[in-house]
Amino acid sequence: MTISVNLAEQSYDIILERGALSRVDELLNLNRKALIVTDSGVPAEYAKAVADKCKDPYIVTIEQGEASKCLDNYAMLLGEMVKASFTRTDCVVAVGGGVVGDLAGFVASSYMRGVDFYNIPTTLLSQVDSSIGGKVAIDFLGVKNIVGAFYQPKRVVIDSNTLATLDKRQVSAGMAEAIKMSLNFDKALFELIERSESLGDDIDEIIEKSLKIKRDVVEKDAKEQGLRRVLNFGHTIGHAIESDNNLGALLHGECVSLGMLPMSAKSVRERLLPVLKKYNLPTEIKADADKLIDFITHDKKASGDEVTVVFCEEIGTFEMKKIKVSDMKKYITEIF
Repeated sequence: MTISVNLAEQSYDIILERGALSRVDELLNLNRKALIVTDSGVPAEYAKAVADKCKDPYIVTIEQGEASKCLDNYAMLLGEMVKASFTRTDCVVAVGGGVVGDLAGFVASSYMRGVDFYNIPTTLLSQVDSSIGGKVAIDFLGVKNIVGAFYQPKRVVIDSNTLATLDKRQVSAGMAEAIKMSLNFDKALFELIERSESLGDDIDEIIEKSLKIKRDVVEKDAKEQGLRRVLNFGHTIGHAIESDNNLGALLHGECVSLGMLPMSAKSVRERLLPVLKKYNLPTEIKADADKLIDFITHDKKASGDEVTVVFCEEIGTFEMKKIKVSDMKKYITEIF
């Protein structure tokens, strides 16, 4: 299946196909130098499968985890490209999850003012969310995604067979993003997720529907000037939880799971809670509300003494609200 993202001269296709990794040379222009970025948590055979189809591949493996999305690795990857004499006609390929995609995409956006970028997401989270939309970034001084760019990929290739090697916790984290999008845009998708008895049977439909939701939003608002901010549902508080090292090593999707709860009406929470528990996502946390608010004030969604949040009053809908930072505490303490 091909899902087209129409962004004028920055348009691109998403290929959603089981087994696509085995014919990646037919789907991407790899007849050139390619920096293939992956991480230690991704089965090495995935990057090798891409390298075997490249004319001149350079595989770089970073350590798994959010800490790798840093200035040092950004500089290291640029250095590898300089040493290998990459030119503007060469490309960068991300093979992995959101950390790899964000980092590799930012490298591609800035090397020689931009080279072709291909994204091959291998986690459910990246397949339904971060692989589409062109937001690339690194973390800096403890603030998530504070340095980055909008840089669209040339093509995205999604092979759901890669999920077979993904641990169950990572699959659950990916489901959090699909749940998030269904709550704001597609009641039928939420109901599919709610009633599904075999995720393996339903996963391709869930990925497809999630991608189409995000595609439609990105087409209307490529640079997050308005509508696209709705995709931040669960992220305002979720990012703050993720930034607080004292709350444990939570995955991004797990933080989004927690972040959705204070921003949902009581009637929505009554259906959301059992769904989150069904997919083994966290619903409780011992958080310091004041500390979370401090992180929120440094978030790019905050402006002055107000923060723009996305609120779900009814499944399949959203509302953008401006809330005083000082009032955020009651939303947090009401749930946690």
